[in-house]
Amino acid sequence: MTEESEDPKLAVIPEPPELKKHGPARVISMVNQKGGVGKTTSTVSLGSALADYGRKVLLVDFDPQGALSVALGMNPNEMDLSIYNLLTQSDCHIGDVIVNTRVSGLDLVPSNIDLSAAEVQLVSEVGREYALQRVLLPIIEDYDIVLIDCQPSLGLLTLNALTASTEVIIPMETEYFALRGVALLKDTIDKVVSRLNPELRILGVLPTMYNPRTLHGREVLESVTGAFGDTVFSTTINRTVKFPDSAVAGEPITTFAPTSSGAQAYRRLAREVIARSTVK
Repeated sequence: MTEESEDPKLAVIPEPPELKKHGPARVISMVNQKGGVGKTTSTVSLGSALADYGRKVLLVDFDPQGALSVALGMNPNEMDLSIYNLLTQSDCHIGDVIVNTRVSGLDLVPSNIDLSAAEVQLVSEVGREYALQRVLLPIIEDYDIVLIDCQPSLGLLTLNALTASTEVIIPMETEYFALRGVALLKDTIDKVVSRLNPELRILGVLPTMYNPRTLHGREVLESVTGAFGDTVFSTTINRTVKFPDSAVAGEPITTFAPTSSGAQAYRRLAREVIARSTVK
């Protein structure tokens, strides 16, 4: 696969090496307590792009809205099993819940509104922050990357995702008010590191919904880079009508519109994610 961009910052991203074996998985949460910043789009598109590079990827829909499952063509009202069953039923194994997608190498743990009830049930459980980590453990050796699409809040479900993860990607809309929200999220991540998961690190801040033609967009991107430095991915996700179109079609943009600028951007992001790995 060739590098699509002529941006000199992106030219240094190496071609991902082929893997001789799979696992153990990096577990990456896509987190932002603000809604509408491109978490679900980024999860499905990045996951598909990583699968294109030969990685075995598991997507975990950890949002009661079930948007990730819908984006992959599933009907939330017709699920036999979901992440809810996995968290609340001791006899439910993750292998029973995982479904294959139409993208080779890309699997999904689906979700629907039932997950909101699981959050209430977990409150009284011992070790409640580790529930997701426990159910993911049996498949860690089977995948290269697990991507968790979190709900837009900093509640118990998101704490579970952060506790189960090795890394965090923060999708951030390139708007001024988004900067304050990311600062709050970073405080939460710091608390998780100190109290629950000392191995957790921020893999990168991902600028989304970027419009390079506006002064506002360029100024916000400059502010984000100034605030977070090298943590910010050099890849930016620009606004394009192809993203909602691909969601309606129930497939990732990398397969729905493989030559589009959006698909190219997520392939570049996949290269960055692989290049930033401390594992493989």
